[in-house]
Amino acid sequence: MASYSMGQAARLLGVSPETVRRWGDGGRLAMERDGAGRRVIEGVALARFAEERGAGPHAVPEDDVPTSVRNSFVGIVTGVRVDEVAAQVEVQSGPHRLVSLVTREAVEELGLEVGVTVTARVKSTSVHIDLP
Repeated sequence: MASYSMGQAARLLGVSPETVRRWGDGGRLAMERDGAGRRVIEGVALARFAEERGAGPHAVPEDDVPTSVRNSFVGIVTGVRVDEVAAQVEVQSGPHRLVSLVTREAVEELGLEVGVTVTARVKSTSVHIDLP
């Protein structure tokens, strides 16, 4: 079974190793000691914690409109570049930066501008996963 050091877990979760240590000390994240006495997190426990954390402050609100799109990110618009027909909208959702290409008309109709809270929905027919 895979296990992760505090530093590895911190990189995967997008936080500092000190935050991971505090979560362990506070009982939020299950940790064990390896043969050398270092703290480690089992892969299954880390995956479960990451899922729970994903349902936290950047989760899609419960009263959201039903949709078939399962990958939704609540975030804040950090950039909008518009030309004659198309626009590029940047959204920051926690540690995740999403960029969407939409029509200029959609930007105008939705009132998209820097500082607006939005829900970015991602649906893809092809998702690539690579090992480090």
